[in-house]
Amino acid sequence: MIKYILKRLVSAVPVLIIVALIVFFMTRLSGGDPARVLLGGDATDEQISAVRSEMGLDHPLYEQLLVWGGHLVQGNLGYSYVMQQSVTEAITSHFGPTIAIALLGQILALLVAIPLGVQAARRKGTWTDQGIMGFATLTTAFPSFLVGLLLIAFFAVTLKVLPASGWVEPTQNFAGFVSHLVLPAIAVTSLQIAVVTRMTRSSMVDVLTGDFIRTTRAKGLPERKIIWKHGLKNASIPVLTVVGQSFGALIAGTVVVETVFNIPGIGQLVANSILRRDYSVVQGVLMLTALAFIIINLVVDIFYAVIDPRIRERSF
Repeated sequence: MIKYILKRLVSAVPVLIIVALIVFFMTRLSGGDPARVLLGGDATDEQISAVRSEMGLDHPLYEQLLVWGGHLVQGNLGYSYVMQQSVTEAITSHFGPTIAIALLGQILALLVAIPLGVQAARRKGTWTDQGIMGFATLTTAFPSFLVGLLLIAFFAVTLKVLPASGWVEPTQNFAGFVSHLVLPAIAVTSLQIAVVTRMTRSSMVDVLTGDFIRTTRAKGLPERKIIWKHGLKNASIPVLTVVGQSFGALIAGTVVVETVFNIPGIGQLVANSILRRDYSVVQGVLMLTALAFIIINLVVDIFYAVIDPRIRERSF
């Protein structure tokens, strides 16, 4: 297993290098002068030149790339002259809300989607199947920001049982943290529910028609055990694949939802940094996002190897 993980990590290095190159040149080609934005319109050319020199923007692009790449290798994401703090500190201070919403949204999506997909597969071709798949299709018709607005209108404005916006740290008030977390987490689950439900149904339909399922039924095993232990386990690899691949869409939805609910997460940080031409923060967030995708895919690969050891053996 260790060799399997190391092999996946080594294969991720070229991906990170390519992402770093794309991120660097995209931010530089986006236009605007960070020094001028930082100092404002009343700054003189001499003041702007001095700040550009301090930020290293007066050097050729290849030198800026080498310096930034060298810092990345050391784990240094750079310094934000706009926020007057390191990029790591800026991201850390905004990371909590985003990851909390994304994780709870993912958990809620799996708790809803997997049972729905299993039931749709068990009752293939019936009204139950059509109703579940119709519901899954309906969830894709509502983008996360619209779902968020509808949730605010119903639960915050009409029923007045949950807050409409804002954020509370769990260390300050855990009950307030949960109440502010519920609606954003529900808002980001819509697309994930649809994708996971469809994949679970499709995979379970294939599994339930297999010979080994007929064998387990012939042995007299309880139907619940056949479905949830034998069937779902063998159908889980495609489901894990789609969960890992669609987690990025969930993160993107979280960024949008943070704006709707006025939550100080990564989405708010990126939006403000783009407006202020804060290259360091934008680059740092994008690199960490790429790293998060790689880690998620690695975790999915590990689950593959745990569920089906033949995958691990074929990788050597």
